[in-house]
Amino acid sequence: MAALSPSAQRVQQALTQLGLTLEVVELPDSTRSAAEAAAAIGCTVGQIAKSLIFKTKGSEKPVLVIASGSNRVDEKKIAALLGEKISKAEADFVRQQTGFAIGGVPPVGHIEPLRTFIDEDLLAYAEIWAAAGTPHAVFRLTGADLVRATGGQVTDVKKQNDPPDS
Repeated sequence: MAALSPSAQRVQQALTQLGLTLEVVELPDSTRSAAEAAAAIGCTVGQIAKSLIFKTKGSEKPVLVIASGSNRVDEKKIAALLGEKISKAEADFVRQQTGFAIGGVPPVGHIEPLRTFIDEDLLAYAEIWAAAGTPHAVFRLTGADLVRATGGQVTDVKKQNDPPDS
């Protein structure tokens, strides 16, 4: 097996340090978007745990929302939980706060721990897939693994007009 890229190796080390026996794999096809990841892996879009970084508008703190690939995040719901408005973070802010580029942000291995919210829809799947540091790296896990690894708060994050998971 080929050695992992430095960013993917960092995620693998973070998983190991958390006591999780999960394996990061790098794929030839891009996993930058949820649809690309699902196609490359051979799973449904809903099984993709997409990591989205937001920035609080007042305190400018990073917030990680891990959403099902088939859902759009309702920023108002997250803002209500935080007591502060949020906006989608720009690429430079994401890299500065997490150490990873957009398209490969994992749920673990960030520079500093992040306030994290987990889409409750992800817990309905027997297995889910998350980014692992690059647009080609992923790892398989369960919803329970995700909650344990991130310490995230499980909540309803999706916009109400989203279709049910497919």
